Amino acid sequence: MVDRHHALSPDALQMVVTIARTGSFAAAARELGKVPSALTYSVRQLEDALDVLLFDRRSRQAKLTAAGEELLREGSLLLLQMDAVANRVKRVASGWETELTVAVDKAIAPHAIFDLMEAFLALKPPTRLRMLSEVMTGTWEALASGSADLAIGVSSDRLMRTDLRCEPIGEHRFILCVAPHHPLAQAPEPLSPATVAEHRIIAVADTARRLEPMTVGILPGQDVLTLPSMAAKLEAQLRGIGIGYLPEAMVRGHIQAGRLVHKQVDGPPRVMQTHYAWRQGPGQTQPGLALTWWLHQLASAKTRQALLDLHEGLIL
Repeated sequence: MVDRHHALSPDALQMVVTIARTGSFAAAARELGKVPSALTYSVRQLEDALDVLLFDRRSRQAKLTAAGEELLREGSLLLLQMDAVANRVKRVASGWETELTVAVDKAIAPHAIFDLMEAFLALKPPTRLRMLSEVMTGTWEALASGSADLAIGVSSDRLMRTDLRCEPIGEHRFILCVAPHHPLAQAPEPLSPATVAEHRIIAVADTARRLEPMTVGILPGQDVLTLPSMAAKLEAQLRGIGIGYLPEAMVRGHIQAGRLVHKQVDGPPRVMQTHYAWRQGPGQTQPGLALTWWLHQLASAKTRQALLDLHEGLIL
């Protein structure tokens, strides 16, 4: 007797699907190019292997039993999955990666990232997309450690390795913002570092796991509230829990609406040059098709500007 593992072959599953669809063994046999007796024998072999009845023999029609209905449902799904795997393998062989991991710094505009993801997935690629949300050193570490294939929003001073390449996105201009009811809202400008240090600052935790995390904009002795995301940082500042530096594009609408106040600070402006970077191994001249698509999009000046500007209404 054929064991159940060998009995549940793609041909056997297709046979059950065809019999159920055509409604009779004879019609199914004609479609499958078999004689009815051979088809009946194959069905009995499958039933013996599974130790169930798949078709009700009392009916003149090929009527499925409850067990047969279950095999039809699961078998149809298995056949679809087999086709999907075959198609994916074929497309991967043509140059598509099986998976692409993209690390995105939380200072990058999420609207632009979602636009890129949506456009990429509309291609129906065989590549599985995995997105990581990181902060400062954590964004670089994800790329350097091999956890990510592409990083968006990294500082160029980190990119000194020969197996990594980078291109500029543009400038992040960070400005100090406070809630209208915060004590600093009415303070004369420019604010001195000593005045700023008297008030709690809101920071987003660097997501570095092995490398030394960065701290930016925190003065010696200053009270700090560290939060896990830009959304939490913005909410805290809107509530007046503390002050902090945020990308100008992220808070522009809140300042115009009067929900935040931009305060000038004594000292040079806080401007960060941000880049995107990707892994390129020794001797590798051409990345896979998925990474190539992302790099092509990121080469657009319009896309780069969107990565800096499209913050309104969506903060991650």
